[in-house]
Amino acid sequence: MKLVLASNNQGKLKELQALFAPLHIELVTQSSLGIPEAEEPYATFIQNALAKAQHAAKLSGLPAVADDAGFCIDAFGGQPGVDTKHYGVKNGYPAGDEGMVDAALFHMQGQTNRLAKLVCYLVAVRSHDDSEPLVAKGYAEGELAKERIGDGGFGFDPVLFIPEIGKTFAQLSPEEKNARSHRGQAARLMVELIQKNWL
Repeated sequence: MKLVLASNNQGKLKELQALFAPLHIELVTQSSLGIPEAEEPYATFIQNALAKAQHAAKLSGLPAVADDAGFCIDAFGGQPGVDTKHYGVKNGYPAGDEGMVDAALFHMQGQTNRLAKLVCYLVAVRSHDDSEPLVAKGYAEGELAKERIGDGGFGFDPVLFIPEIGKTFAQLSPEEKNARSHRGQAARLMVELIQKNWL
């Protein structure tokens, strides 16, 4: 079985290929099939993930999986949330991971409440009009570090500090990160759902 990943993010692809290994399927990016990224106009993770999965399934004719993930800072009422991808640009920083993290570190200066979490929703569809999409959620709670620590991972990994292990996600091996991360949790649940409902 071939499953289209509705993302061009190589970090996500690498993580999900490892996490989906028990399914023995071929996970391919939408860009390898010439499919452009979908719009993400919605205010919730689940709506955006569904829109991306449906878009990739419609243009590929194959089953598709999409994630929508974000960084939710307690002191900001859960923001940037679904706007995480554009958080840096909206605050005058360059696009990309560096700008997102720089914006968060700047805005958190002087904040004593540093609680934060990474949230991930994964949605899989058999076709663009699948009436029973599979939905899996995962989240990883921690604290926003005051500076980047570690050189692994991507996105907010260098600044999400996990107190019980005394490290950020960027300090963990890929296996350790996948065991604890928001995407790892969602992916393990999605593997179970696909095995039960599709295979």
